[in-house]
Amino acid sequence: MDFEKGGLWRNWVGNQSCISRYKGAPESEAQLAEMMAEADARDLNLRVAGSGHSFTPVVGTNGLLLSLANLRGIIDVDESRHRVTVAAGTRIGDLGRALKARGLSLTNQGDIDTQAIAGAFTTGTHGTGLRLGNLASQIVGLRLVQADGTILAIDESDPELLHAAQVSVGTLGVISALTLQTMPAYNLHERLWRDDFETCMARHDELAATHRHFGFFWCPTPESRHLYCLADTAAVSSTDKTADVCEMKVMDITEAPPKESPFERVAYSSDVYPIEYVPNFVELEYAVPLEHGKDAVRAVRDLMLTKHTNCIFPIEYRFTAGDPAWMSPFHHQDSITLSVSGGPGIDYWDFLRDTDTILRRYKSRPHWGKMHFLDTEDVTQIYPRAEDFRALRRRLDPQGRFLNDHLRMLLG
Repeated sequence: MDFEKGGLWRNWVGNQSCISRYKGAPESEAQLAEMMAEADARDLNLRVAGSGHSFTPVVGTNGLLLSLANLRGIIDVDESRHRVTVAAGTRIGDLGRALKARGLSLTNQGDIDTQAIAGAFTTGTHGTGLRLGNLASQIVGLRLVQADGTILAIDESDPELLHAAQVSVGTLGVISALTLQTMPAYNLHERLWRDDFETCMARHDELAATHRHFGFFWCPTPESRHLYCLADTAAVSSTDKTADVCEMKVMDITEAPPKESPFERVAYSSDVYPIEYVPNFVELEYAVPLEHGKDAVRAVRDLMLTKHTNCIFPIEYRFTAGDPAWMSPFHHQDSITLSVSGGPGIDYWDFLRDTDTILRRYKSRPHWGKMHFLDTEDVTQIYPRAEDFRALRRRLDPQGRFLNDHLRMLLG
């Protein structure tokens, strides 16, 4: 097999790049397996680029860089169990539209829907909801192509292996397809409004407990909300303040008919979840144990108001239930997720490091696709199954074909 010459690859915001020797875009699982076996025979490492939405160096390789963009669409539907098998390169938004046509919905999803499902799900991506797990918790099976081209089919008959593979950052093999547990289609009723920070903190527990989804953006300045393209909620604000305010959102399943207004709408689930972002930021996000959420956001807010006053991107704050995946940021830990961002033209590293220092106090765990400062020892300390995962990874990939320097430090 002749590989296509590689070249420069960049992620969506341009903070990560690599130059690969070769690239490939297989059009079937069989062709993917053939490419991988040839790469193995040539002693090449390989990674999959996905849609490039990770801010961390998880994609980079100087070997074979694969795209699964041609592996898209629903492969099979088990209507009785509401289970759907879908090709790994399918974008989340495309999957939502395909599910809608079949009377199904994802149980939950995040606020970006242009990601490829394999990359998004297996880096720990999540939505918000006190009793809802991350996206990977919807995986009930997957097909994993090994370095020599053989296929490892994983399902609930081996729960330990499934929980290892659900959040594996592409280090156990290349996923060609995933089987997801979905649910009957539902509409969401979304409501937006603005509160001052202390009002938000006072209502924090109540709003999380009484709504299927609750989350907020804390904006230090009036300009902050524009950086994430947030709606202007001044007309439905409970405060006259425009700085140090929280842009609030709740979403609940409803049988009400579709409707649309600037601050309230009812629509099919996957039409409501996404937010449109301009790729003008670099993001750090950690999962903080739920009981420390309010203390953590207070500490980071104080950091932004006193020391890093030029860092005005909003804090995003959401909820996620614990799950059994070995390397999930939410491994057996109900959490809030707190994210901060640095903007172009600003030296944001000291801000991100100071935020990291604060969030480490609470034994927080990072989203694998967002900026963090973990090393080998950190991963061992905060992930109880880290050594089990590394041992499994070495057994499945003894040559380390699916590693790069970044992943070798963390998971090798």
